[in-house]
Amino acid sequence: MPNNDDSTTPTDDDLVNKIKVEVATRYLESDSDPEDDRFVFAYTITILNQGEAPARLLTRHWVITHGNGRTQEVRGEGVVGEQPRIKPGEGYQYTSGTILDTPIGTMGGSYQMVTDDGIEFDASIPEFLLSTPRTLH
Repeated sequence: MPNNDDSTTPTDDDLVNKIKVEVATRYLESDSDPEDDRFVFAYTITILNQGEAPARLLTRHWVITHGNGRTQEVRGEGVVGEQPRIKPGEGYQYTSGTILDTPIGTMGGSYQMVTDDGIEFDASIPEFLLSTPRTLH
């Protein structure tokens, strides 16, 4: 018997491309101590759901690369103590921070998301630059 159901189940690619992550960073000079190789940065993340289905953020995975080449991975549940459910056309914003050994570095990674139907997928966090003022010319 042919399947006359016109609905389709979204693929991982369909879902991944519908979650957009935007990042803004700032150097926290008052919390930093360059003489002790301590450079503190804040980053504000905006996660936009441009798809047609709600998605909940389950976990995060960060790869932090210091200017000296040292890398560290951070994995954990949710973000800032929450696992937000983001409806279509809506967004979620939070601010967090990291400490580098060097005045310049990068961060990037992914969020594991799940739809209300239980479909899990990874939303990419594009690599972004962390830099103290006057580090780059």
